[in-house]
This record gives sequence, structure tokens and C-alpha cells, in this order.
Amino acid sequence: MLVQTAESTKFGNDHHFSEIKSHSDWVKNVPVRDYELLKGYMELVLEGQPDILWPGKPLYLCKTSGTTSGTKYIPLTKASMPNHIDSAKYALLSYIAETGNAKFVDGKMIFLQGSPELAMKNGIPLGRLSGIVAHHVPNYLQKNRMPSYTTNCIDDWETKVNAVAEETMKADMRLISGIPSWVQMYFEILLEKSGKKTIAELFPDFSLFVYGGVNYEPYRARFEKLIGKRIDSVEVYPASEGFIAFQDSQKEPGLLINTWSGIFYEFIAAEDFFNENPKRITLEDVEIGKNYVIILNTNAGMWGYNIGDTVKFVSKDPYRLIVSGRIKHYTSAFGEHVIGEEVEHAIHEAITVAGGEVVEFHLAPQVNPPEGELPYHEWFIEFAQKPADTEKFRSAIEQAMCAKNIYYNDLIKGHVLQNLRMCVIKRNGFNEYMKSQGKLGGQNKVPRLSNDRKLADALKAFSE
Repeated sequence: MLVQTAESTKFGNDHHFSEIKSHSDWVKNVPVRDYELLKGYMELVLEGQPDILWPGKPLYLCKTSGTTSGTKYIPLTKASMPNHIDSAKYALLSYIAETGNAKFVDGKMIFLQGSPELAMKNGIPLGRLSGIVAHHVPNYLQKNRMPSYTTNCIDDWETKVNAVAEETMKADMRLISGIPSWVQMYFEILLEKSGKKTIAELFPDFSLFVYGGVNYEPYRARFEKLIGKRIDSVEVYPASEGFIAFQDSQKEPGLLINTWSGIFYEFIAAEDFFNENPKRITLEDVEIGKNYVIILNTNAGMWGYNIGDTVKFVSKDPYRLIVSGRIKHYTSAFGEHVIGEEVEHAIHEAITVAGGEVVEFHLAPQVNPPEGELPYHEWFIEFAQKPADTEKFRSAIEQAMCAKNIYYNDLIKGHVLQNLRMCVIKRNGFNEYMKSQGKLGGQNKVPRLSNDRKLADALKAFSE
């Protein structure tokens, strides 16, 4: 259906959509691309030309920051907008259906997001995804939604979060949504301004946290201390290119993949991705527990598009997955190929073993140690509360990594690498770094790990 609809577009003509009758035809005609390789088509879309990637012109252009491509402009079409709006709705309705908890709809809700103010680019409205979606919040939610439009339009993140805190401090907040690191910042400001010890004192009926963008587990201990109790959470997996999956159950692991609103998925085994011609498979051929690079084909005209994420299926009936990392965010300077899922697991294990509350962290290799020393992994960790024994925390990370990654274990046991080192970042150090890069707040996230020292060397300036 996607192929037939886009058959007469420039992309469809260039890639012979009219001749495609099977997935094997699709693979022959349409290569996997990232934004850089799709840029020629996107430039035509940005000029306002119709029928380039999808019939007509986009309803919106979504502006997002790429790690390798600088600013990216992703089209949102009339056909693709319901995917973004309805998926969030289904996540909440699934939660209500399973738990019977609907009390949050009677109180206030907040979605920490980008500004809803839109610019124009050759006749097409342009903005951040969260700001665009804010214009499509259903009417029945509008009366309970916070903050005000004026506050939401504040561009500077620190100013905005302070204004949001002032505006919501005396409200009956029941649902709070956003990227965990920025919601944590909001909570801390609320407690400072109110003089309360916990968020539960301030918002006694706060019962649901909706989040996406990063794994919640490394933040959970800190959140539960800030909130003062354990509350339910719902994870979502939205991207500018499409709302891919959402947590539909509090009992079953993983996120239900959205297969009904205009996205055709392909997958490439992460271990084969950098081969010359890696095999592309469809949903029916995925294996549970295997890491895949996820490839999107959408009703916004993103064809064979690699968004850079890796996923792992935990169920095939129904299809549920977890986000395991970023294909370009890994550490493999010595052949260990450490991925995001492993470092998040290691932090969680260290907190369990040694205590402490982690705000943020980053891992990078040190391939050029002082003469006479072996190379090593260096972990940069900011604590809200340090563990009583930081060496025990460091050792717990080491043990968890060795148990999770056989290659890293062999490098340690074979004395190719020395034991990992831990650099403690001062309080608010990661935020200060992000601010120095013009990336404080919004949808920006600190990479969990890297294969070089660019971020690591910059973080040294913010260490204790």
C-alpha cells in the first residue's frame, strides 16, 4: 500500500516502485539510507516542491538535531500525523484498560516538551516534534493540560523549567511526562521552591510517569527518592520519523510495536550491519533476544531509513521489543563492542549492590594511557547521592560488565585492558556541559557511550 501510494513521486519513479511486487524486489530497488544519503530528496522537499518522497507537500517539517548530520528536517504528512497522535493515546488507554487506574484524567497533566511556536519554510510549518504534536492534543485533554501556552513557548530551558515549576507548584498534578533527566531537573526545582521533602507531598495524587528517550532503570532509585514513593510508569518510543512502540502492559516486558499506522519495518542484525550487503528481514523473521538495527519505511516518505537505533525483541506474540542502544553509540576500541543495554544494566547492578543515586553517566575508552599502563574503559558518573563505598560501586560495574559482555571479560582476564576507572562528575556537571553545547533540555540526551574521547575529554572539566 505504501509503495502504491508513492508510486508517482520522484522517489517512487527513481526507484521503480511500479515494478516492486515483493520484499526481495524492494531490497533490490531501495537501499538502506541515513539522513545524509536521503539529503538530496530532502532539499527538494525543503524548497517546497510537491510529490518528492510522498504525494503532495508535508503538513509539517520536524526539526531535529542529528549526531552526525547536524540539523535534520523530517517530513510529517497528513497520512503520518495520526501515528504520532494516536500512539500516545493508545499507550494511556492500554494502561487504563489493564490497571483500571483512570484517576489521573481528573487532575492536571504536564508534558515537558519543546516550544509549540512554529516557523515557516517555503510555506511548510516548521518546529520540534513535541511542539508540533502539542497542536494536536485532543480537546478532552486540553482543559487539564499544563503548562500554559505562554510558558511552553519559552525557549531557554532553565528559564522554562523554572517557570513551569512556578506555574504547576500548587496544581493537582497527576500525570507527568518527559525525558527522565529533564523531569528529574523539574522535580529538584519544585522541591527547592516549595520547601517540600518529596514530590508526593507536593502532588499527593501524582500516579503516572510517562517517559521515553532513555532507559528509566538507571534513574529509578533517584526518582523514587524524589517522589517519595514508587509510582507506575509507561514507556513510549516516539521518533521524528514515526511513533514506533509503546508499553501496553505493566505485567509483560517490552513495548508493543506499532504495526497498524503506516510504518513498514525492516531489520538488520546489528553484528552484520557494517558488512557490505547485510541481510534485511521483515517482522515475521526476527528472533527473540537478538540485536537488530531497525529500518523504517513510512507514510511520510522515509524509505529504507536507518534511524540509528538497535532493538531486541522479547516477544513475537504479540511483537514486543526493547530499545537496546544506538548503532553508532558503542565502545569497541579493543574489539569488545559494548552497547547501551550493557552499560545501563551495569549501572543498575552497581546501584543495587553498592547503593547511591545516579544522575547521568557516560563511558569512553582510553587507548593512550600513560607509558607503562594498560588501556582501560573510563566511566564518567554524576551522583545525586554518592554510594558509601565508591570502590565497591566501581567494582560492581566491572563485575556486571564482565558477566554481560564476554569480549570485555576476556580482555580483562587476558590483561589486555586494566580494570575500568571511574571519574566522578560534580553535581549538575552534565547539565553544565550540555548547556555549554547549546543542548540543555528539550529532546537532547547525553550519549551513554562513545568509541572516542571527544565527550570524555570535555567532561573532565566538570569533574570533582
